[in-house]
Amino acid sequence: MKKPAIRFPLKPLSLAVLASVATGMFPAIAQEAGDEEVIEEVVATGTRLKGTATAVMEERKNQAFVADIMGAEQISRTGDSDAASALRRVTGLTLVDGKFIYVRGLGERYSSTQLNGLAVPSPDPTRNVIPLDLFPSSIIESLSVQKSYSPSMPASFGGGNVDIRLKTIPTDYVFNMQGSLGTNFDNFDDAVAYNGGSNDWIGSDDGTRAVPSSISERWDSKNFLDNLSQDEAISLLKDVNRDYDVTTESVDPDMGANVTFGNSYDYDEDWRFGFLMAAGYDRSTVVSEEYIGEQALRNGDEIRMVRLFDEVNTTEKSVKWSTMFNFGIDYNRQHRIDYSLIVLNDTRDQIQDKFGNTANNTLSDGQRVHDVEVVYEERKLYTNQVKGTHTFPELGFMGFDWKYSLGRSKRYSPGNFETRFIIEDANEDGIFDVETESSLSNSTTAARYEFQELHDRVENYGYNFNIPYTINNWEMEFKAGGNFVTKFRDAENRRFDINSRAFSSSADLDGYQISEILSDSALDSAEFASTTPIIRDTTIAGDDYAAGQKIDAYYFEADLFWNNVWRFSGGIRYEDFRQAVVPFDPRTNQFDIADDTDRAELAFQEDDIYPALALTYFVRDDMQLRFSFGETVVRPDLREVSSATYIDPLTDFPIAGTPGIRTTAIKNYDMRWEWYREAGNNLSVGLFYKDMTDPIESIQSPAQDGPPLIRIANAESGELFGVEIEFLQGLDVIGKGVWDNLFVSGNVTISDSEIELDFQNIVEQTGVSAAITNTTRRLTGHSQYVVNLQFGFDSDNGEHSGSLVYNVFGDRILIPGIDGFDDSFEQPFHSLDMVYRYFPDFNSTVTFKLQNIFNEQKEIEFEDTLVRSETRGTGISLSYKYDF
Repeated sequence: MKKPAIRFPLKPLSLAVLASVATGMFPAIAQEAGDEEVIEEVVATGTRLKGTATAVMEERKNQAFVADIMGAEQISRTGDSDAASALRRVTGLTLVDGKFIYVRGLGERYSSTQLNGLAVPSPDPTRNVIPLDLFPSSIIESLSVQKSYSPSMPASFGGGNVDIRLKTIPTDYVFNMQGSLGTNFDNFDDAVAYNGGSNDWIGSDDGTRAVPSSISERWDSKNFLDNLSQDEAISLLKDVNRDYDVTTESVDPDMGANVTFGNSYDYDEDWRFGFLMAAGYDRSTVVSEEYIGEQALRNGDEIRMVRLFDEVNTTEKSVKWSTMFNFGIDYNRQHRIDYSLIVLNDTRDQIQDKFGNTANNTLSDGQRVHDVEVVYEERKLYTNQVKGTHTFPELGFMGFDWKYSLGRSKRYSPGNFETRFIIEDANEDGIFDVETESSLSNSTTAARYEFQELHDRVENYGYNFNIPYTINNWEMEFKAGGNFVTKFRDAENRRFDINSRAFSSSADLDGYQISEILSDSALDSAEFASTTPIIRDTTIAGDDYAAGQKIDAYYFEADLFWNNVWRFSGGIRYEDFRQAVVPFDPRTNQFDIADDTDRAELAFQEDDIYPALALTYFVRDDMQLRFSFGETVVRPDLREVSSATYIDPLTDFPIAGTPGIRTTAIKNYDMRWEWYREAGNNLSVGLFYKDMTDPIESIQSPAQDGPPLIRIANAESGELFGVEIEFLQGLDVIGKGVWDNLFVSGNVTISDSEIELDFQNIVEQTGVSAAITNTTRRLTGHSQYVVNLQFGFDSDNGEHSGSLVYNVFGDRILIPGIDGFDDSFEQPFHSLDMVYRYFPDFNSTVTFKLQNIFNEQKEIEFEDTLVRSETRGTGISLSYKYDF
């Protein structure tokens, strides 16, 4: 007689490990795991990574749909500081610009992100999705990436759904503190800098960069800086901060601190409540050297850059801090309510000192351009979440879950600044002397100031009923619920230029420091043209916009087991999606819409049913085979349905949206074989295929002596397919002794994609006039391979652990080519990190990290021609954590 398979096998060792390293994720299991002596023994002798692998593998194994899960201990082992960098270790995921995750080669638009299963606002002015670098790893319990669609997930699902699950109420008293110091080898020399504000160390501008009240009051009253007299313009300019001169300074070491405090209490026999508080602070500096090419010219077989910056010195300072408070109350293990408050801040302060040439300022003419650019932004996220879980034994163990979240995010970017100097080789000695041969550009715009603010508000609530039912060999669970999201965003952008042609004499522009050229005394003594004010308001229609989005969803899902061998899961989801984006003319506060046709195209509404089906065959206790299918969509982002042009903060490229852009429809197919073995060892092999209709893509338009203009358009069709392999294996299979302490783990993804572009359709849709070089190509951002490998060590006495972690992705298209030039590819980046941890006693942890050991740099190329490069340096850090 065949022994029946156990659906959720959980060995005693697994229970002990779960109790010791995953109590936050599995409080109920942890409480049942046995006495304290057993837990202490496992901690002293067990393998740390295998322990956490057991925890997350048990959860992954029990999922009805294909998912990858990464626990807090795994994140700690790889030394990643935030959710974005940690997720690049997950099978098939790549990281773009340190903020956004590409799942299976699909751009960030093709994935949805949730926080504790709820929608969150985004402080990014150009995207719906939230930048994942906002979430520090110190508050993360686990990261879940569901790759096959289920009806309980949002229908806007292409590559997958990322759920960031934060730490929750502990089962026991917890109080720990951690401090860290670090630096980057590229930071050892002096770095370019400028004078900021006194509160920069806490990530807050003290008003130094802010627009002066004399100008903001005019903007608020719709009295823009137009038709100013010269005296009025000079008076206003004197109120503006002009101290953006480039200086050099030594770089302070990076530093961070975290504290966590929590406990739980029993009251009588039925009540239990607890809390958890966590706070963190991190300050870091990245110094890099860059090359930026923006406009290419072909001369026979030779390609040269007409506009380029071949010497770029960049310093980026960031300040991050986080605060989290959780409170939970439980009655009789049947009713539980949790409340969470999360506040996150991420401030970026970057200065670039750039030297290069343009089509109008060439070396052959004895000229160089010297640009200085400052970008400062404060990103904040505030989220309140309340969740309830209720079980009713008297009603056949029916369950009822509910959730509510109200969050808002803010992006405040005051005083972004850029200026251009011209350096003329007056001595004709081939040396361009910045201090003696510079003058402010006399091509109308000498400098530009820009002030931006964005507010995003998201309200999300939902509910779910589930009821189990058993009959003969069938174990069944039925689930039905609803999910409702309301989002509102408003954004405001103001800018003005300093007009160099306001000066009557070009001699008044001579100099290399703008604070001296535009000082109060210099302005008082200079002669000006009466008809050309020195300030020109360059705020344009479309700089302001408001957007609203509402999603009402209902779903039904069934989970059926037959004879502990077959599992059938699936259901349907109905979504009613509505979105409107309205650009405004800041001067009139009226809609920036040409006619009723354009007005109609800015409103976007669709409703549909999205089915999903998953089948799991339990080959034996530790092995299963999965199949799944789902139909999903990917909708255009908020600004992509408006024709207004905006600057992408990640690439600095101008992007123009396209009214009437169509939704992408996707059919998703997955198959995966999983083998869960003893002591956390595991192996899985998965196949996936996606069939896309109207995929949303980026198209390049010709540049006009500047960065390329990117347009958003629909391709006709697309497909993506590949294989994923994941494994963890202890090397004790080789032999005894030292092999008992070693393991290897990793994952490999090999895939390909193809889209078909109809040139005529794109011309009609976007107005792009240039010829697209490749009408058949890969998806933008798709890498044909992703490799993650980890070689780990855990000592017998539990006092030492180490990991050598390697990550690489294949080249991927970032800028689609036009006019016969090939697509521009970001080149593979071979990342090798080392993390060593020492546990001198039960309470202390010392961590040493060495990152980017190969000293790789980021490079973008087309046809073996360098477009962009950026050094990343090798980072080093040391931290100490103490558990009280």
